[in-house]
Amino acid sequence: MKIHIMDAAEFRRRGKEMVDYVADYLENIEKRPVYPDVEPGYLRSLIPTEAPLEPESYEDVIKDVERVIMPGITHWHSPYFFAYFPAASSYPAMLADMLCGALGCIGFSWAASPACTELETVMLDWLGKMLQLPECFIAGTPGSGGGVIQGTASEATLMSLLAARCKAIRRVQATNSNYSESDVLGKLVAYTSEQAHSSVERAALIGGVMMKQVPADNSYAVRVDMLKKMMEEDKAAGLIPFYFCATLGTTPSCAFDHIVELGPLCNEENIWMHIDAAYAGSAFICPEFRPLLNGVEFADSFNFNPHKWLLVNFDCSAMWVKKRTDIIGAFKMEPLYLKHENQESGLVTDYRHWQIPLGRRFRSLKLWFVFRLYGLQGLQAHIRKQVALAKEFESLVRADKRFEICAEVIMGLVCFRLKGSNELNQNLLKRITDSREIHLVPCQLSGRFVLRFAICARTTESSHIQQAWRHITQLTFELLQEPSH
Repeated sequence: MKIHIMDAAEFRRRGKEMVDYVADYLENIEKRPVYPDVEPGYLRSLIPTEAPLEPESYEDVIKDVERVIMPGITHWHSPYFFAYFPAASSYPAMLADMLCGALGCIGFSWAASPACTELETVMLDWLGKMLQLPECFIAGTPGSGGGVIQGTASEATLMSLLAARCKAIRRVQATNSNYSESDVLGKLVAYTSEQAHSSVERAALIGGVMMKQVPADNSYAVRVDMLKKMMEEDKAAGLIPFYFCATLGTTPSCAFDHIVELGPLCNEENIWMHIDAAYAGSAFICPEFRPLLNGVEFADSFNFNPHKWLLVNFDCSAMWVKKRTDIIGAFKMEPLYLKHENQESGLVTDYRHWQIPLGRRFRSLKLWFVFRLYGLQGLQAHIRKQVALAKEFESLVRADKRFEICAEVIMGLVCFRLKGSNELNQNLLKRITDSREIHLVPCQLSGRFVLRFAICARTTESSHIQQAWRHITQLTFELLQEPSH
């Protein structure tokens, strides 16, 4: 029996159909409930228990996308999705991802696909210049730094912590030759804000080092006096402070640690300072937000996610290091089958030394397409529009005396709550989620249950903000009419 396999001619036809399907989906996405109405395990009963023995038709597969997949999708790109932080998306980035999949190169070294490595180096320089990073972070300068695309900010944090750990162990052993690696490891201590993302604490678990959480101030930011106090106490106890992860734009409230004062302390104490700006970093391309990045000159590494707010589809997390030898030296492995004649030329880098995995996709294509088809001005306009929408929502909340704003609104996130108990706000969020008309998630600030309203979708307009607020106030009215309230 002859088995039918999709050929180039059918691929052309089906590819055009898929582009139409995707465009229709995105153009009409707000007609779909933003949050799915399914129970855990819903999908298993909808498909066979084993893969088919013979090929099925493409028409049947596409029918099952609507029947099986779409009922279980949370529509992150709906203009009524206000949860978490944005997952960036744009048509240029989708087209670049399509090309990336077709080229199919695994760019672990320069020789494995020179364009994959070289475009990434140049795109990280472009992006670094958009952010006005100090020259020491830019590869195409006399400095010793450079940029790399990681999969996520979690990976960037882990890589920086492991590089800092390696550097600290070597430094301590250089002056204490009787110390074994395990002796040093047992004394190392890292720090981050109590408001930092859970991935920072997880990096310490994976890295096998102690991490302490630094209490934040009333604006949920870390200041230098508290970090210095903790470090002095730890040094007196015989511990070795070696790493601090600062956050610019915390997940709960988009707070900004004071890196202008924290950075000099870290430099004085020989502590690696990593900056996690996963969400907020995109906004630093706008001159009015760039002052929030002041102090980056003291950092050893810096990271943010273009795949959150810079119109580049997941995954694309940009990381820069001040001294690339710090990160390469911690992870370099050179088996014979990965060596190539140009690797010691000084003109190329092999990104396999900068990351956890060996293989890597041609992700810089997405940056290249987006930067060229939007331009810096187009990207700035996107950021400014979403910040303005957040300010619009903030003004709606402030005008209603039943509600309160819980943290300063600096970018595209508004933290708010009903005045009253945590239980009251939990009940309101449950009603919002169950309605499936808009989607929000909570956070905890100063022991209070708080609702987060993040401007996420590229297509969000003022009309969606107004409709979301009408929906929230209607559900609030119904909640407060209940006898228990």
